[in-house]
Amino acid sequence: MQTALDEIDDATRKLMTTPNTGVVNLSVAPAFLTRWLVPRINHFQNRNPDVELRLTASMSQIDFRYSDMDMAVFYGDGNWPDLHSHHLRNVHSVPVCSPKLLEGKPEIQCAEDLLQYTLIHISKRDKEWQSLLKQSGVPRIDKARNMTFSSTSLALGAAMEGLGIALADRGLAERELEYGQLVCPLDISLDTQKAFYLVYQKGRPLTESMQAFRDWILEEMQAEQRNLEQNNDTSL
Repeated sequence: MQTALDEIDDATRKLMTTPNTGVVNLSVAPAFLTRWLVPRINHFQNRNPDVELRLTASMSQIDFRYSDMDMAVFYGDGNWPDLHSHHLRNVHSVPVCSPKLLEGKPEIQCAEDLLQYTLIHISKRDKEWQSLLKQSGVPRIDKARNMTFSSTSLALGAAMEGLGIALADRGLAERELEYGQLVCPLDISLDTQKAFYLVYQKGRPLTESMQAFRDWILEEMQAEQRNLEQNNDTSL
């Protein structure tokens, strides 16, 4: 009986990974999907017009053995022994808020001044504020007013409405910062020791479409890193 069940399980996994070569099913961390990938998808489509991306936003790290997903973008430490993982970008959290929140108020000059405002948290990363303030010399945040949201997009939306100060990776909030909808009230940042990774199951042959997406996203990330380094050099 167990052998039969094993054979059914193996056949099911093979069926789920039978390639439709023109399609790539992607499970993507929601913040990365909406704030980085979606604004750049046209770059990929222009270069690969015959490839169809089927995108799913998911905060869960899927098990490829029992999923129809081909690839995924995970947020984490990169320690997934059964997966191939390609580092995309580190995550450094900075405080961001609406400029209208600061109007008519004293300038924020040190980390402790942030406690005069509501701190906006993301539920799955609820220790980041404490870590950032501790490394900036503020050991306790007991007296701070707090507000918690389930996602980065909701937290940034609340910040743009002037409800408080959120933490966000600068790269994922680049549009709002560029257009002045958000500002960084203090030049401090937290290295979260985590990053976004492109991952897929070890032992599974990649289709040409999967290879095309992998090559494209890695090239995009390398180009962004070069631009960032050049901008840093010119600002010195």
